Amino acid sequence: MLSLRTPSRREFLRVGGLSLGGLSALSSPAGSPLPQAGAGPPVTDKAVIFLFLHGGPSQIETFDPKMGGPAETRSVTGEVQTRVPGLTFGGTFPKLAARADRLSVVRSYVAGNGNHDLKPVVCAEGHLANLGSAYASVAGGNRPSTGMPTNVAVFPQSVDPKAQPMQAGFGNFLATGPFGANQAPLVPGGSGAFQKDMVLTMPQDRVGDRRTLLAGFDQVKYALDAGAADGMRDKAFRLLLGGVGEAFDLSKEDPKVLAAYDTEPLLKVEAINKKWDNHKFYADNTRTLGKLLLLARRCVERGAGFVTVTTNFVWDMHADTNNATVAEGMGYCAPSLDHAVSAFLDDLQSRGLSDKVLLVCCGEMGRTPKINKSGGRDHWSELAPLLLAGGGLNMGQVIGTSSRDGGRPTSEPVRIANLISTVMHTLFDVGKLRVTRNASRELLSMTDAAPIAGLHRS
Repeated sequence: MLSLRTPSRREFLRVGGLSLGGLSALSSPAGSPLPQAGAGPPVTDKAVIFLFLHGGPSQIETFDPKMGGPAETRSVTGEVQTRVPGLTFGGTFPKLAARADRLSVVRSYVAGNGNHDLKPVVCAEGHLANLGSAYASVAGGNRPSTGMPTNVAVFPQSVDPKAQPMQAGFGNFLATGPFGANQAPLVPGGSGAFQKDMVLTMPQDRVGDRRTLLAGFDQVKYALDAGAADGMRDKAFRLLLGGVGEAFDLSKEDPKVLAAYDTEPLLKVEAINKKWDNHKFYADNTRTLGKLLLLARRCVERGAGFVTVTTNFVWDMHADTNNATVAEGMGYCAPSLDHAVSAFLDDLQSRGLSDKVLLVCCGEMGRTPKINKSGGRDHWSELAPLLLAGGGLNMGQVIGTSSRDGGRPTSEPVRIANLISTVMHTLFDVGKLRVTRNASRELLSMTDAAPIAGLHRS
């Protein structure tokens, strides 16, 4: 028998597994799965998936191996020739090397400082806010035609309830800053319950019971007026019953596609050296990265405009108590990145989505040019790796140059402001955005810097 005790406002807003931001977003006037450029808000028909490589990957062992340098600076994993003549990647990226004509590598990207934080993806003018929240502030919180939230963030627990929880020690991926709590990313699977609620595993005849329960919530004080709350409630049920939860259910995916993405077979968990405190994160990275990118693709197909993807803190390779050496750590992290991004690129191409989805891959900083005495690389602010793919931008190129030791740019630096502007120019018709009434100063400031030179087609 259902209890009719008076629930808290927070409990009501989580009925059906939807957070405050998700329910509020249901009243937002966005467009269709991939919105039509020029219709409604000043959004383009494109989406961005931001793969955040938390911990700060080495620019040298990834996409700038510097094999002509001395032993203490050149890539400890060697190099591999790419499909682009004269361009090499670190030796643990053979699959991406074979697809380099579909990638752009920036070798003059400067992160700005060597701090562990979320600055490339959680950044706004004078505030901390997920870039997806800036997007949703104008694009709307969801696509009414599908119910899909426009701003989504996925973590290892989104595909594996046994994975480590989202790390919060270096910043909040879900921060909304000046854009308000209603624009927070929707996070599937945060506690393992979200997906179950979204697919509505309860029998259909019990939905009426839940409606009856909600009817008894009139005494709860809402921030919104009663009419708006009732409308939101109805839309929440339509969202639940309309099958949006299937986007987060990978069992609905073609088994061949799911197998193509799967990174779990790449590394046996028992092979990870348990002396490193981060060994559980290494295991999660390998188990989940491919599935997370597949989940991100399923979300953008159904209308998400910005998806944050991360596997927690795995790229910090000091060779200390917490973290492996560069050589060992790249063995844990690089194969899954190489495989997952390659599968993602192939999948987008097969679906005709390569020009519709921009993939951004970077961390919060780079690594010292010189290997430390323990075989690790330490924090470095003056150069970092940056990889982009798709989005209708120019691919098959290297942008910028770096010093012989891979420590500094020797061409005009590309900074975070340029990267963010590139993201915003991909998501918005910036000219139209600048005359849009509900575009905030904080959002507009994210388009002030020039986009990364050489990426945009003339």
